[in-house]
Amino acid sequence: MCAAARDLLPIEGADRAAVVLEDTNVFVGAGFNPQSHSARVVDAIRIGRLRMLWNEATRRETERIVRQIPRLSCERLAPLFRDEDRFRGETVPAEFDYVPDSADRKFAALADAARAPLVTSDKDLLQSRERARVPILTPAEFVRRYPT
Repeated sequence: MCAAARDLLPIEGADRAAVVLEDTNVFVGAGFNPQSHSARVVDAIRIGRLRMLWNEATRRETERIVRQIPRLSCERLAPLFRDEDRFRGETVPAEFDYVPDSADRKFAALADAARAPLVTSDKDLLQSRERARVPILTPAEFVRRYPT
């Protein structure tokens, strides 16, 4: 039996489950296919059923990539970065050298520090999941495991 999203409360005092979305692959998937699992995750964040944890480094990286994709919009993305969901704790991306792409390490470090699942379609991160201390899941796996 799958755990419900409400059972995934990694931040003390949180009233909603929290996730970290890796880079832009989930946003791209949602933007190009509104029926996708990525879109279900992003929609759950948009309507407030899930919290998307972020920090300055992950937001900058996400916005940098989104600006390069004409069909996607930073203005549409901005409301997902809620100030109350900003992670203010310390992260140490250098500890995640087992993640091949150094740009992805900041997402793994954030998920680890926040004790939140990392949702991604990135093959390098997915291949690194056995070394992670938090779940690294595809959007489809996340939706099956934690129904939104």
